[in-house]
Amino acid sequence: MYGGDEVSAIVLDLGSHTCKAGYAGEDAPKAVFPSVVGSIDQMEVETETENNSGPAVDPKSNSKSLDSDKAKGKRKLYVGSQALGYRRDHMEVLSPIKDGVIVDWEAVEGIWDHAFRECLLVDPKEHPMLLAEPSSNTQQQRERTAELMFEKYKVPALFLAKNAVLTSFASGRATSLVVDSGGGSTTVAPVHDGYVLQKAVASSPIGGEFLTDCLTKSLESKGMTIKPRYSFKRKETRPGEFQVVDVDLPNTTESYKLYSQRVVASDIKECVCRAPDTPYDESAYSNIPTTSYELPDGQTIEIGADRFKIPDILFNPSLAQTIPGVENFAEIAPLRGLPQMVIESINKCDVDIRRELFSSILLAGGTASMQQLKERLEKDLLEESPQAARVKVLASGNSTERRFSVWIGGSILASLGSFQQMWFSKAEYEEHGASYVQRKCP
Repeated sequence: MYGGDEVSAIVLDLGSHTCKAGYAGEDAPKAVFPSVVGSIDQMEVETETENNSGPAVDPKSNSKSLDSDKAKGKRKLYVGSQALGYRRDHMEVLSPIKDGVIVDWEAVEGIWDHAFRECLLVDPKEHPMLLAEPSSNTQQQRERTAELMFEKYKVPALFLAKNAVLTSFASGRATSLVVDSGGGSTTVAPVHDGYVLQKAVASSPIGGEFLTDCLTKSLESKGMTIKPRYSFKRKETRPGEFQVVDVDLPNTTESYKLYSQRVVASDIKECVCRAPDTPYDESAYSNIPTTSYELPDGQTIEIGADRFKIPDILFNPSLAQTIPGVENFAEIAPLRGLPQMVIESINKCDVDIRRELFSSILLAGGTASMQQLKERLEKDLLEESPQAARVKVLASGNSTERRFSVWIGGSILASLGSFQQMWFSKAEYEEHGASYVQRKCP
């Protein structure tokens, strides 16, 4: 049994958009940085051989390199918003997580290293780790995580907790329906007595990044282009007046350009978008007053109906088809909106707990902190749910809490005295192997 009372545990939540890390018992994560990595393939073998554990798995990383066998496992990773904000030649931006599953473990190690060594300044050997994981995490993924944590980082103890359960704990409930809308996807998961009911989990690939892409495409179709921060310089011609000069950087990769555009576009989305009170339709919103937003290069754009149309894709995914240039909408057409996912998930649960789930629907994740989203979801659910159900959508009034609810739940859980005997300790790992994680962390 591991009694980790002396040192505080580290809570890590690696999401598809941002990684949150900090100490258990605190009320917000210390470090929040993008969970993508910049990667440069190193062509010539350099003197500083980096101790990469095994070859890179991600096929994308070697696609552009001239000599892929030499470059295998030889790539320099840049992690953190500062490192990514600096443009480098031939730097690809890769996301190690695809559809909630880790596809590039080397990049994940880079992210963990950055969190421990540069953000929190801790030695992982000295702190137990509580990691948040997606509700649909596979057995291989969990075992691989445990193996890395014990073998590479030599942590004294580990616990893997499901995102939905942590969100539930953050609001002080053991039973609830968690609607977690993050960067890469939206997941609806029922939690009963602290356990996720796996058979009733519903998910959809529409998350914040998809909405950001839709917004970018929609603005481009109206002739507004978002210039990434690195692609221009501002010269002062007269005091207070600037002239924008485009910078020609031929070696910038397409993925870095997209990443930089996304940073600006997602800020526009967070500033001006809000969920409409009623389902969006072109004619009703055509002459809505516009909101202005100043881009980094100084030009001001006016955003009208898009402010409501983009968020409404969450409720009605087929809207995305009306935006010129949104690819793969054939996959989006059959998708369900948020209210349908909630009803579907609740109907797959046991009859006895449905009422309780309807009355405690929790919103979590960055995309869920959009204005008016809670009111709109509640309104739609009232129309579609059975008469007897009392529908209540709960969301913390504080958007920080909504964005970090998974992390906050982990922070609460790992600092409870009664939780200390639940840790999966190093001794147990050495005795039973990685597969024991299934028994220790249900």
